[in-house]
Order: sequence, then C-alpha cells, then structure tokens
Amino acid sequence: MNEQVNQSQYPPSNYLVFAILATIFCGKIFGLVAIIFAAQVNSHWSAGNYDAALSASRNAKLWAWISVAAGIAWALIFTMLAVFGALAGLMQGAFDF
Repeated sequence: MNEQVNQSQYPPSNYLVFAILATIFCGKIFGLVAIIFAAQVNSHWSAGNYDAALSASRNAKLWAWISVAAGIAWALIFTMLAVFGALAGLMQGAFDF
C-alpha cells in the first residue's frame, strides 16, 4: 500500500469507540490491545509520525475485530455446550416431571 500522508490531512480514525465497545461486550484481552493501539493514533499523528499513526490505526481496527470474533466464538461454544448438556440430561431422564 502506497499511501501519501502529509500534515494537512486529517488524522486516521483511531477506532477508540469500537475498541471500547469490543472490550466491554466481546473479548477483554483482545479489546485492551485494541484500546492501546487506538490511544496511540492521535499522539503519533501530533508528533509527526504519520506512518506510525496509520499503523496504529490499522492495528486498533484489527484487534477490535479479533475481539469481536473471539466474543462470537465464545458465545457459540457456550451455547453449544448448553444445548449438548441439556440434550444429555434429557437422554438420561434428568428432567422427568
């Protein structure tokens, strides 16, 4: 990717809101990594490190999506275990009423 960046452009998106929401609702560890990268975007931009700001922005977005994927995977695994546990209980007659 050959991106031309200069100081007159706006800073790249820091994805901080996305990272915070992904941390709260999905994966804590991966979300914290996303928040750390998101917090670096504006400081790199104001220091004149434009490539580092773009890199931190991309990393924040990537880790926020990884956090969302981890949250979805955890929810699917939990749901499958609950369903299989209920089915196993039904098969053994644990829910006789």
